[in-house]
Amino acid sequence: MKQEPTPSITTAPLRDRAETRLLQQGRKNHAGNGATRSLADTQRLLHELQVHQIELEMQNEELRKARDEMEAGMEKYSELYDFAPLGYLTLDPEGVIREANLTAASLLGIPRAPLVKQRLGHFVTAADRQNFDAFLRQVFESRDRKECDLRLFGKDKATIDVRMRANLSESREVCRLALTDITQHKQAEEKVRVSEIRYRRLFEAAQDGVLLLDPTTCKITDANPFMTKLLGYPHDRLVGKELFEIGLLKDETASQEMFRKLKRKHEVRYEDLPLESQDGRHQEVEVVANLYEENGQAVIQCNIRDITERKKGEAALRQSEERYRSLFNSIDEGFCVIEMIFDKKGKPVDYRFLEVNPSFEMQSGIHNGQGRLISEIDPKLEAHWFEAYGKVALTGNPMRFSNEAKGLNRWFDVYALRIGGEGSRKVAVLFNNITVRKQVEQALHEAQKNLADYAGQLEILVGKRTAELMTTNVRLKSAVVKADKSKQQYMQLFLESQLMQVKLRDLTRQIITAQEDERKEISRELHDQVVQILVGISVHLSALGAGVSEGLTGLKGLKGLKGLKGKITRTQQLVEVAVNAVHRFARELRPAVLDDLGLIPALHAYNKSLAEQKNLKIHLTAFAGVEALESSKRTVLFRVAQEAMTNVIRHARASQVRMSLTKIPGAVRMEINDNGKSFQVGKTLLAKTNKRLGLVGMRERVEMVGGSLTIESAPGRGTTVRAELPFTQEKSNP
Repeated sequence: MKQEPTPSITTAPLRDRAETRLLQQGRKNHAGNGATRSLADTQRLLHELQVHQIELEMQNEELRKARDEMEAGMEKYSELYDFAPLGYLTLDPEGVIREANLTAASLLGIPRAPLVKQRLGHFVTAADRQNFDAFLRQVFESRDRKECDLRLFGKDKATIDVRMRANLSESREVCRLALTDITQHKQAEEKVRVSEIRYRRLFEAAQDGVLLLDPTTCKITDANPFMTKLLGYPHDRLVGKELFEIGLLKDETASQEMFRKLKRKHEVRYEDLPLESQDGRHQEVEVVANLYEENGQAVIQCNIRDITERKKGEAALRQSEERYRSLFNSIDEGFCVIEMIFDKKGKPVDYRFLEVNPSFEMQSGIHNGQGRLISEIDPKLEAHWFEAYGKVALTGNPMRFSNEAKGLNRWFDVYALRIGGEGSRKVAVLFNNITVRKQVEQALHEAQKNLADYAGQLEILVGKRTAELMTTNVRLKSAVVKADKSKQQYMQLFLESQLMQVKLRDLTRQIITAQEDERKEISRELHDQVVQILVGISVHLSALGAGVSEGLTGLKGLKGLKGLKGKITRTQQLVEVAVNAVHRFARELRPAVLDDLGLIPALHAYNKSLAEQKNLKIHLTAFAGVEALESSKRTVLFRVAQEAMTNVIRHARASQVRMSLTKIPGAVRMEINDNGKSFQVGKTLLAKTNKRLGLVGMRERVEMVGGSLTIESAPGRGTTVRAELPFTQEKSNP
């Protein structure tokens, strides 16, 4: 009996599946029990053949599926190989390219077909060719993976940086090479390297101190050369120290507080810190500390700037500003800074006051003008002011001109210049009161006009005489001679009048001096003799009255003695009135306190007496140094005050007077201001009445000692009398 073939281990599952399929097809033979043995064998053999046939068919189907899967895998591999982000090459030991993907061909700038069978060394730059040959030998001599960076010629012959990774195949006949384009990576590394060089150069050459600290230990890790120079410590002594140990912060607590702020805010700034170097030199520094990350680690950078010189400059600037502000507020000239305002066409239409000094307010009459537009203060201002200042602002050329203050009978010399450089619209304006000069010029002009009138009249007279004496040449010449002689006489008279005016002024000064001396002498005579005589009479009358009282006590009923006592009493009262009157006359002529105690006590005594008599409030402020003035100048100041107060009582109807004595550069200034009614100063001074004698007398007294007197009066502001005398101390007697 033939045995059935035993299926192998690998074909058993396939056979089982074949038998299962045969059963499903209904080909199973159901033999009867009475069949012969040969028939059974035949059927079994037939069954085996059918199963084998189905098994072959199934194997063929699985092989077909495996082939399809392998083809799909090869297609995917080809796509991955060709379109991989890396370039892949297969090289033989000579460096000839056997295979290449599309990425490698693109990197080398040549199609794949022409690339195959070329030597890769042809694409390597001449500088790297030896390195490539050595690299290729190492790959074929070792089974280890090798790597190197080279420069190749790529597309359009441009050089590219690549990284080669190669390993040997199993057959050791070829090697597989992967190319990675690292051009951008190399460029980035070069930028980082250049940046590091620049940073190091800045760090080394910076003129500010730079410290790097570790936030964990709070210790210095690096310092630039300027920091070592600033502190006087070498680099190795700075590294490893904390900030308070090098004197940058006062103590460890302050250092810890700074680090806490840094962790919270990432930046800390100290505007002004004292710093002491190793040699004890004190400096002022500005510190800015920042917390940032560097390569994933926290770093603290402190920038320290030496601001000692800046502090000195700021102090000098403050002193300069204080000097300027003092000069700005104390000069007699009016000074202001204005900002010009233009319309769209560039025409000046307004200006704003940026700064004004007290003299400007006093001379211009504009108060509280700072920050205001002139149109808000005086909307009817003349257009030439805008044109003048606008021209200065636009061109930058200074301008000087004179202008009359309307209604105030005062003249000003105005000087304007642009400040702030090109394009600035700020203009500085300086006012100088030239009223006196203008008045002199007007008087001179009037004199010249009168002289011209006289000359004209003389010419008319000469003409008439010439017409009358045309008949004879002798009479004509005589007339001409007479006319010349008359002209000479007129010029002689004019010169004599000028000389007489000078002599009159000198005589006036002599009269004032003599008058003052006479007053002083009379005052002393009244005080020393007349008052003493009157006091003696009063004493004798008192004694006589006492004797009469005793007589009345012893002789009662004597009416004659009683009448005598009454007369003595009335006589004593009259003598007392006479004594007071003499005292008052003596004070008015010249107060003894002026010579005995000085100017300030004399003014206090005079003001007190006047305030009590006239119900007037008088406030006096003075500096003690005025008593060092010469006696004649103190007398002049007292007489100016006396005359000014007399005018206040007679004409001003004031209720309050402010009197001040101040020290100005090289001079003493007395100002007397009342709140009474005003008057026209120029008109009063030129009036031909005796009302101006007091003002003229004051001016003569002041000018006699080399001083100057100005009188200002305006509605609503009262009258101000200002006298300035040169400050020269009285010479002590040897």
